[in-house]
Amino acid sequence: MTDKELLPGNLYQAITTVIQLARQHVKQVVNHQMVSTYWEIGRLIVEHEQQGQARAVYGKQQLQQLSKRLTDEFGKGFDARNLRNMRMFYQQNPIWNAVRSKLSWTHCNVLIRIENSSARMWYA
Repeated sequence: MTDKELLPGNLYQAITTVIQLARQHVKQVVNHQMVSTYWEIGRLIVEHEQQGQARAVYGKQQLQQLSKRLTDEFGKGFDARNLRNMRMFYQQNPIWNAVRSKLSWTHCNVLIRIENSSARMWYA
């Protein structure tokens, strides 16, 4: 915008546009980072705790203990069910670069419920 376009009414509009664009960008960055973090948690659970197996040998108790420790330190979002979702998300998407960058964790959580991989990719 030029200085001539920044008359009192236009100045307000220009500032609100900048704020709205910044907020939109922040939401996108947060969503992307959240999905990336949850994918990485799923990877760690599968690869380090399960040695690549579909399920850990130690059973549900270990996941419950992990959930409690994470929740105590980081708050909501790390219950055993969500950790299982993170694990499933990683198992269905083992290549990070193949994950759609514009999807939120809520979208990913819905998609992991679709058993047919072709249908899942279509909906993504």
